Amino acid sequence: MERDDLELLDAWRRGDRRAGGELFARHFPALRRFFRSKVGDDYEELVQSTFARCVEGQARFEGRGSFRSYLFATAYNVVREHLRELYRESDPWTLALAQAQAEPEVVGPATMLAAQRERAVLVRALRRLPLGDQVVLELFYDEQMTSVEIGAVVGVPDATVRSRLRLARERLRGHVDEIARTTGAPPTTLDSFGRWADDLRAVAGRGRSD
Repeated sequence: MERDDLELLDAWRRGDRRAGGELFARHFPALRRFFRSKVGDDYEELVQSTFARCVEGQARFEGRGSFRSYLFATAYNVVREHLRELYRESDPWTLALAQAQAEPEVVGPATMLAAQRERAVLVRALRRLPLGDQVVLELFYDEQMTSVEIGAVVGVPDATVRSRLRLARERLRGHVDEIARTTGAPPTTLDSFGRWADDLRAVAGRGRSD
């Protein structure tokens, strides 16, 4: 019978390294998604740093929330520190990435299928959002977390999470419309964001690197 996260964590604390390895292997695809959407292919060091911090801080995790929330809270701190150092940004809710690096090009209809163009628009729009907006949207859609779980990750009450989700969706909608209008890409919907999140989960679950 498969052990849950807290059982694995307890065994790991008692010296079972295999349990720790199983716990990290279980959550690696989600962490890879989380970092790749923000830093591209330079995600491996951040994943390793997140795991290392969890090892160092495992005794401080009291089990009042889910291990997954604890893991993503650690990952959120890691990526904030990384981006702050990289772009000298002091506000943790603002992602000051260079747009040329962060935004993929949306090529013309003759060279890309409609579904691929739609996904490219969504990726580009998502990367225009402040970091905090990206995180709450991704945790909600990609990881299917509740507002309470997301609040534990970003350190705000669940009511604040619900408000930020609503505002983030509105901002994303605005960026999607602008990109579609300026690039000639076909209109897309926020329902497509959910389908895109499903695709990301499926790809990461298979362990593909593309």
